[in-house]
Amino acid sequence: MSIAENLRQVLSTIPPKVSLVAVSKTKPEEDLLAAYNAGQRIFGENKIQEMTRKQESLPKDIEWHMIGHVQSNKVKYMAPYVNLIHGVDREKLLKEINKQAAKNNRVIDCLLQMHIAQEETKFGLDASELEQIIKNALAGAYPNVRLVGLMGMATFIPDQKQIRAEFTQLKQHFDNTANQLEQCSVLSMGMSGDYLIAIEEGSTMIRVGSKIFGERNY
Repeated sequence: MSIAENLRQVLSTIPPKVSLVAVSKTKPEEDLLAAYNAGQRIFGENKIQEMTRKQESLPKDIEWHMIGHVQSNKVKYMAPYVNLIHGVDREKLLKEINKQAAKNNRVIDCLLQMHIAQEETKFGLDASELEQIIKNALAGAYPNVRLVGLMGMATFIPDQKQIRAEFTQLKQHFDNTANQLEQCSVLSMGMSGDYLIAIEEGSTMIRVGSKIFGERNY
Protein backbone atom coordinates (compact mmCIF):
# COMPACT_ATOMS: atom_id res chain seq x y z
CA MET A 1 0.00 0.00 0.00
CA SER A 2 1.10 3.57 -0.62
CA ILE A 3 1.84 6.08 2.15
CA ALA A 4 -1.43 7.89 1.32
CA GLU A 5 -3.40 4.63 1.65
CA ASN A 6 -1.62 3.75 4.90
CA LEU A 7 -2.44 7.20 6.27
CA ARG A 8 -6.12 6.85 5.35
CA GLN A 9 -6.17 3.41 6.99
CA VAL A 10 -4.78 4.78 10.28
CA LEU A 11 -7.11 7.79 10.23
CA SER A 12 -10.10 5.50 9.75
CA THR A 13 -9.31 3.85 13.12
CA ILE A 14 -9.11 7.01 15.25
CA PRO A 15 -11.85 9.40 16.42
CA PRO A 16 -11.80 13.00 15.11
CA LYS A 17 -10.88 14.38 18.55
CA VAL A 18 -7.53 12.52 18.49
CA SER A 19 -4.59 14.21 16.72
CA LEU A 20 -2.26 12.10 14.62
CA VAL A 21 1.47 12.81 14.66
CA ALA A 22 3.09 11.10 11.66
CA VAL A 23 6.47 9.94 12.97
CA SER A 24 8.74 10.70 10.05
CA LYS A 25 12.17 10.27 11.69
CA THR A 26 14.80 8.76 9.33
CA LYS A 27 12.36 9.01 6.40
CA PRO A 28 13.26 10.94 3.22
CA GLU A 29 11.51 14.19 2.39
CA GLU A 30 9.58 12.61 -0.50
CA ASP A 31 7.87 10.30 2.00
CA LEU A 32 6.82 13.27 4.10
CA LEU A 33 5.55 15.02 0.98
CA ALA A 34 3.48 11.96 0.07
CA ALA A 35 1.79 12.12 3.49
CA TYR A 36 1.49 15.92 3.23
CA ASN A 37 -0.21 15.65 -0.16
CA ALA A 38 -2.66 13.17 1.40
CA GLY A 39 -3.59 15.82 3.99
CA GLN A 40 -1.22 15.16 6.92
CA ARG A 41 0.13 18.33 8.57
CA ILE A 42 1.71 17.18 11.86
CA PHE A 43 5.09 15.43 11.66
CA GLY A 44 7.22 14.09 14.51
CA GLU A 45 11.01 13.91 14.46
CA ASN A 46 13.46 12.73 17.10
CA LYS A 47 16.67 14.45 15.96
CA ILE A 48 16.78 18.24 15.96
CA GLN A 49 19.29 18.56 13.07
CA GLU A 50 17.22 16.29 10.83
CA MET A 51 13.98 18.10 11.72
CA THR A 52 15.58 21.51 11.04
CA ARG A 53 16.84 20.35 7.64
CA LYS A 54 13.36 19.09 6.69
CA GLN A 55 11.66 22.20 8.07
CA GLU A 56 13.79 24.42 5.85
CA SER A 57 12.81 22.67 2.62
CA LEU A 58 9.26 21.38 3.19
CA PRO A 59 5.96 23.36 3.12
CA LYS A 60 5.67 26.06 5.75
CA ASP A 61 2.24 25.03 7.07
CA ILE A 62 3.66 21.81 8.55
CA GLU A 63 3.53 21.53 12.35
CA TRP A 64 6.83 20.14 13.62
CA HIS A 65 6.78 18.09 16.81
CA MET A 66 9.99 17.10 18.59
CA ILE A 67 9.21 13.64 19.97
CA GLY A 68 12.64 12.32 20.94
CA HIS A 69 14.88 12.79 23.97
CA VAL A 70 16.09 16.42 23.85
CA GLN A 71 19.64 17.53 24.61
CA SER A 72 19.57 20.98 26.22
CA ASN A 73 22.41 22.31 24.03
CA LYS A 74 20.41 21.60 20.85
CA VAL A 75 17.22 23.47 21.86
CA LYS A 76 18.42 26.70 20.21
CA TYR A 77 18.28 25.12 16.74
CA MET A 78 14.55 24.31 16.91
CA ALA A 79 13.39 27.23 19.09
CA PRO A 80 12.56 29.48 16.08
CA TYR A 81 9.99 27.11 14.58
CA VAL A 82 9.07 24.00 16.65
CA ASN A 83 5.33 23.69 17.35
CA LEU A 84 5.35 21.20 20.22
CA ILE A 85 8.09 19.53 22.27
CA HIS A 86 6.82 16.17 23.57
CA GLY A 87 9.63 14.92 25.76
CA VAL A 88 10.29 17.50 28.48
CA ASP A 89 11.63 15.08 31.09
CA ARG A 90 13.59 17.36 33.46
CA GLU A 91 13.33 20.89 34.77
CA LYS A 92 16.76 21.90 33.47
CA LEU A 93 15.48 21.28 29.93
CA LEU A 94 12.32 23.29 30.61
CA LYS A 95 14.43 26.26 31.74
CA GLU A 96 16.54 26.05 28.56
CA ILE A 97 13.43 25.93 26.34
CA ASN A 98 12.07 28.95 28.19
CA LYS A 99 15.37 30.82 27.63
CA GLN A 100 15.60 30.01 23.91
CA ALA A 101 11.90 30.77 23.35
CA ALA A 102 12.43 34.22 24.90
CA LYS A 103 15.37 34.87 22.56
CA ASN A 104 13.04 34.13 19.62
CA ASN A 105 10.14 36.16 21.05
CA ARG A 106 8.05 33.01 21.18
CA VAL A 107 6.02 31.00 23.63
CA ILE A 108 6.74 27.31 22.95
CA ASP A 109 4.17 24.61 23.70
CA CYS A 110 5.55 21.68 25.69
CA LEU A 111 4.41 18.34 27.08
CA LEU A 112 5.86 17.00 30.32
CA GLN A 113 7.06 13.43 29.87
CA MET A 114 6.10 11.06 32.67
CA HIS A 115 7.96 7.82 33.40
CA ILE A 116 5.25 5.13 33.35
CA ALA A 117 7.07 2.12 31.84
CA GLN A 118 8.85 -0.69 33.65
CA GLU A 119 11.99 -0.22 31.53
CA GLU A 120 14.73 1.86 33.08
CA THR A 121 15.71 3.14 29.64
CA LYS A 122 12.56 5.24 29.22
CA PHE A 123 12.98 8.86 30.29
CA GLY A 124 10.46 10.84 32.30
CA LEU A 125 9.43 12.65 35.47
CA ASP A 126 8.06 11.03 38.59
CA ALA A 127 4.99 12.38 40.45
CA SER A 128 6.95 14.61 42.85
CA GLU A 129 8.98 16.19 40.00
CA LEU A 130 5.73 16.83 38.11
CA GLU A 131 4.23 18.54 41.18
CA GLN A 132 7.30 20.76 41.57
CA ILE A 133 7.19 21.87 37.92
CA ILE A 134 3.45 22.62 38.13
CA LYS A 135 4.09 24.68 41.27
CA ASN A 136 6.87 26.63 39.54
CA ALA A 137 4.74 27.15 36.42
CA LEU A 138 1.88 28.55 38.51
CA ALA A 139 4.39 30.92 40.12
CA GLY A 140 5.35 32.21 36.66
CA ALA A 141 8.76 30.54 36.39
CA TYR A 142 8.51 29.75 32.65
CA PRO A 143 6.85 32.75 30.94
CA ASN A 144 7.92 31.63 27.45
CA VAL A 145 6.67 28.06 27.78
CA ARG A 146 3.08 26.84 27.67
CA LEU A 147 2.63 23.50 29.43
CA VAL A 148 -0.21 22.08 27.33
CA GLY A 149 -0.22 18.48 28.58
CA LEU A 150 1.58 15.25 29.34
CA MET A 151 3.28 12.51 27.35
CA GLY A 152 4.36 8.98 28.18
CA MET A 153 5.43 5.68 26.65
CA ALA A 154 4.23 2.29 27.85
CA THR A 155 6.56 -0.66 28.34
CA PHE A 156 7.37 -2.35 25.02
CA ILE A 157 5.77 -5.73 25.74
CA PRO A 158 2.88 -7.80 24.37
CA ASP A 159 1.06 -7.76 27.74
CA GLN A 160 -1.92 -5.53 26.96
CA LYS A 161 -3.09 -5.56 30.56
CA GLN A 162 0.14 -3.95 31.73
CA ILE A 163 0.15 -1.45 28.86
CA ARG A 164 -3.41 -0.44 29.73
CA ALA A 165 -2.51 -0.07 33.43
CA GLU A 166 0.40 2.24 32.52
CA PHE A 167 -1.82 4.38 30.30
CA THR A 168 -4.45 4.55 33.08
CA GLN A 169 -1.77 5.79 35.46
CA LEU A 170 -0.70 8.50 32.98
CA LYS A 171 -4.34 9.59 32.50
CA GLN A 172 -4.61 10.06 36.28
CA HIS A 173 -1.54 12.31 36.27
CA PHE A 174 -3.04 14.18 33.31
CA ASP A 175 -6.39 14.76 35.04
CA ASN A 176 -4.59 16.00 38.14
CA THR A 177 -2.44 18.36 36.06
CA ALA A 178 -5.43 19.65 34.07
CA ASN A 179 -7.15 20.55 37.34
CA GLN A 180 -4.22 22.85 38.15
CA LEU A 181 -3.16 24.18 34.73
CA GLU A 182 -6.10 25.38 32.62
CA GLN A 183 -4.12 25.18 29.35
CA CYS A 184 -3.44 21.45 29.90
CA SER A 185 -5.47 19.68 27.20
CA VAL A 186 -3.09 17.30 25.38
CA LEU A 187 -2.43 13.72 26.45
CA SER A 188 0.12 12.25 24.04
CA MET A 189 0.22 8.48 24.47
CA GLY A 190 0.05 5.58 22.06
CA MET A 191 2.27 4.51 19.16
CA SER A 192 1.90 2.13 16.19
CA GLY A 193 1.59 -0.96 18.39
CA ASP A 194 -0.62 0.31 21.21
CA TYR A 195 -2.47 3.45 20.09
CA LEU A 196 -5.93 1.83 20.11
CA ILE A 197 -5.53 0.96 23.81
CA ALA A 198 -4.19 4.47 24.45
CA ILE A 199 -7.26 6.05 22.83
CA GLU A 200 -9.55 3.88 24.96
CA GLU A 201 -7.66 5.15 28.03
CA GLY A 202 -8.06 8.81 27.10
CA SER A 203 -5.25 9.73 24.70
CA THR A 204 -5.84 12.89 22.64
CA MET A 205 -2.68 12.57 20.51
CA ILE A 206 -0.99 9.49 19.06
CA ARG A 207 2.43 9.05 17.43
CA VAL A 208 2.39 6.64 14.50
CA GLY A 209 5.32 5.95 12.20
CA SER A 210 5.76 2.45 10.75
CA LYS A 211 2.02 1.99 10.06
CA ILE A 212 2.22 5.05 7.77
CA PHE A 213 5.74 5.03 6.34
CA GLY A 214 6.66 1.35 6.63
CA GLU A 215 9.45 -0.13 8.72
CA ARG A 216 12.53 1.98 9.34
CA ASN A 217 16.00 1.19 8.04
CA TYR A 218 18.49 2.49 10.60
